Formats: sequence, C-alpha cells, structure tokens
Amino acid sequence: MTTATDIAEAQLKMPVQRDPSVERRLFHRTLKPLIGTPVNAVITLVCLWVMWLGVKGAWGWLVTRAVTEGGAQACKVGQGACWPYYEAKIRFMIFGVYPYDEHWRVALAMILFLGAIAISMIPRFWTGKLLVLWAFVIAATGVLISGGVFGLSYVPTTQWSGLPLSFLLSAVGLALGFPLGVVLALARSSKLPAIRVIAIVFIEVVRGVPLISILFMASVMLPLFMPSGITVDKLLRAQIAIIIFAAAYIAEAVRGGLQAIPRGQHEAASAMGLHYWQSMRFVVLPQALKIAIPPLVNISIGFFQDTTLVTIIGLLDFLSTVRTAMTDPNWVGIAVLEGYVFAAVVFLVFSYGMGAYSRFLERRMRLGYD
Repeated sequence: MTTATDIAEAQLKMPVQRDPSVERRLFHRTLKPLIGTPVNAVITLVCLWVMWLGVKGAWGWLVTRAVTEGGAQACKVGQGACWPYYEAKIRFMIFGVYPYDEHWRVALAMILFLGAIAISMIPRFWTGKLLVLWAFVIAATGVLISGGVFGLSYVPTTQWSGLPLSFLLSAVGLALGFPLGVVLALARSSKLPAIRVIAIVFIEVVRGVPLISILFMASVMLPLFMPSGITVDKLLRAQIAIIIFAAAYIAEAVRGGLQAIPRGQHEAASAMGLHYWQSMRFVVLPQALKIAIPPLVNISIGFFQDTTLVTIIGLLDFLSTVRTAMTDPNWVGIAVLEGYVFAAVVFLVFSYGMGAYSRFLERRMRLGYD
C-alpha cells in the first residue's frame, strides 16, 4: 500500500523541470536593459572598452608610474603624476597669497562655513534656530578671515585668495541673489505695468551680457559714480556684480516655477480669503520653488565654477592660484597636469555634491502633479 510519505519521497527524487518562461523573464529583467538590440550591445561594449582604457590610463598615471618621493628632479625623469608637487604647492593652491602663518584661520573659517551648509541641508534643522547659527557663522568667518580684533592680525581683502575666496564669492552671491531674484520674478509676473517693465528691463539687460563684462564694469565704472574721496573695495565690487548677475538668472528660474503652478492653486488661495502676498507666501511660491529646484541647482553649480572669472579684475580665485603655483621656476615644465587635475577634482566633488543634494530634495518633496 502506497502511503503519502512514499509519494512525497518519490516526488523529491524526480528531476526538477525548469520553466523556460521564468528564465526568459529573468533575462529580460537583468541583461535585456544592458544588451537590448545588437546595435545597443555593440555600443555598450565600446563604451565599456573606452571606460576601461580611461581607468587603466588614470591608474597608471596616478599610481603605477607616479613619482612619490624626491623633488622636482625626480619628477622630471618620471612618466607619471608628481606627488611631491602636491606636497610642495597644496597650501598655496588652496589658500593663495593669504599669510602663510595664518592659514589656520582660513581653514577654521571654512570648516565652520561648510559645516553650517551641511547642517542647513538636513530638513529637520529647518527651524528658526538655523538663522541664529548662520548669524554666528557669518560673524565668526568674517572675524577669522579679516582679523583686526581679538588679537588677530588684520589681513586686507587683497590677500584673500584661493579656494576660500571662490567659496565666499559664490555662496554670498547666491545667498543674497536668491531673495532679489524671487522679488524680480514676482515683479515680472506682476499685473502692474511699471513694475513689470522695470523687472523685464533689468533681467534682460543683465542676462544679455556676459559676467566678465559686469565684473569689469563693477571694477572700473562703479568707482566713477561714487562721490569724491569714497572708494569701494575691489572684492566688494566683484561681490555686488555676482549678486546682480545671479539674481537675474534666479529670477527666470523662479518665474518658470510660477508659470508651472496650476491656475486652480491661485483660485483656491483666493477662495480661502488670502490676499496676494499671503497666497504667494503660503500657497504659490513654495510650490514654485519646489518645481524650480533643478534649474536653481544648475545655476548654483554654474556660479561656483564662474568665480574663476574674477581673475579679470585682479582677484586670485582658486583656479588662479593653481595656475600661479605652476609658474614656479622650480616646477615649470615638470608639473604640467597636476594642478589642473587637482582643480578638476575639487570642482567635480562640490558640483556633484550639489547635484546629488538636488536629487535628494526632489525625491523628498515628490515633485510634480498627478
């Protein structure tokens, strides 16, 4: 008599039949997106080959053939990266002509500044206390870099240079240009003809000329309009130019967000009894700024990179200090790529960080309308 146990044992001994449809579905889920059509497969293989060549060449230049010990003479006969060059010039490339013995002040100021930015990027810290933190950080940064108080030696703005200068110009320019840009966007969308025309003229004129022209005008033309005996610091002139330029571009990004808001949102705010400024503050503008996150981050990345243009008016930004370090007679013709590679890595890290944070905000706020 056959029992249930005998039947179960017989089934276990039977060979397992594979379902071809399961294998096909697994192929489509895993390999099909990578291979696709024969043309796509060839393109994928070519791209992988190019990536392999790039990684292999970079590894060989940075590690295998790199010169890690010695000085300029050792790098002169080497065929790879010259790491002693970084050891000799890294501080100058970062801090520029800022007094060597006072580099700790700039380093501490940048740590505070970047730390405040990192805290501001965390949504759960978006409270009123954040304004208090920024007030302290701005005051501490100004005191540390400028000096003249608390026993710190005074450092004129002509010696502010390098990566800290690029950070300050871009961060302050975007921070002060953002509220001005929002006001310009609201003014351009206004129903009052005079306000709308003024905003349009300002935005189109500023966006119609390159940043170099505005920097040059701020450096050369602005002092001509000042009363006799009054001078404006060169760094302040460059900062004003960057703020104005950033505001014009931010205004257009915000205006695009305002136009993307459905008309029903305005009507709903009016039905709730909200006047214009209340509806803009609580209903329309928050949604418009969410929609404008991608272009706003793109503008931020562009302006961080465009700070290199301040060299036209005699300011030593980060890229300028990198170029200046390469003109040292002891290293001329020896360290050719090292400085530019270092600058590219720094710009890549911060630009990618801003892009990654924008994607985080988009996911968190779940942009779009269903």
